[in-house]
Amino acid sequence: MHSEFWHERWRSGRIGFHQQQVNPLLQRHWSQLQGSGEGRVLVPLCGKSLDMLWLREQGHEVAGVELNPLACEAFWSEQSVAVEAQQVGEFVVRHKDGLRLFCGDFFALPAEEFESIAWVYDRAALIAFPEPMRKRYAGTLIEKLPAGVGMLLITLEFDDVEGPPFSVTEDEVRSLYSERFEIEELSAERGAGRGGRAEVETVYILRDRI
Repeated sequence: MHSEFWHERWRSGRIGFHQQQVNPLLQRHWSQLQGSGEGRVLVPLCGKSLDMLWLREQGHEVAGVELNPLACEAFWSEQSVAVEAQQVGEFVVRHKDGLRLFCGDFFALPAEEFESIAWVYDRAALIAFPEPMRKRYAGTLIEKLPAGVGMLLITLEFDDVEGPPFSVTEDEVRSLYSERFEIEELSAERGAGRGGRAEVETVYILRDRI
């Protein structure tokens, strides 16, 4: 997907992917990944997700990465928090109370920003990319994440090939990540998605073999 696609979505308010509350699957399953409240969590393609605030409330430092400036600004303004923006390389960065939000292209995030990551929370990143970019995205995580990292991954599966979001099967998850991670399916819930289509929302834990 070209960056302009997402910029237009935010400009026009077509952000049905944004959830107005903390994701219940995150709340239900996060403790199965880790429950000590330690470690920095990477949230790729975070938008203005309230999930980042919930993760911080669990005692984590959080690093969110979002392409669109409107989303980044809205995240802070909707919390009534004034945060000074700093230019750090290719990113505009805002940071407060253990939550750092990088505004820019995820694929341009410097390798050193991955070094302190202990966990990854992916609800809206993998399914936002078409297939070639999914391979690039997963490859970036495999290459840059430090040893011992774990991931909570949420995907959607449906018959319609139109996206985003894109349908991602269990076979594809295993193809993308099994060279490095042990993959455990935690739950698979059937429901109605966009336009009433039948879809399955699946939660995985990925545990590093390194």
